[in-house]
Amino acid sequence: MSSERHVRLFRNGRNQALRIPREFELAGNEAIIRREGDTLIIEPIKKAGLLETLQRLDPIDEPLGDVDEGMMPLDDVEL
Repeated sequence: MSSERHVRLFRNGRNQALRIPREFELAGNEAIIRREGDTLIIEPIKKAGLLETLQRLDPIDEPLGDVDEGMMPLDDVEL
């Protein structure tokens, strides 16, 4: 796969746009764009998974209630 391809710029309303060729498609539907000199850099935004999100949360100091309170024991449930 080539790491370079000629593309045309066009106007979409008041914005300048370009179509990203299939071989350069980014995952997801959001990205960050930044300028470094005359170069534009586009990076996909990776959404944090459940484990990453849970690791960032502060621990809960409160004890959780008994979630089984008032429920029948599993042995007594008919399927």
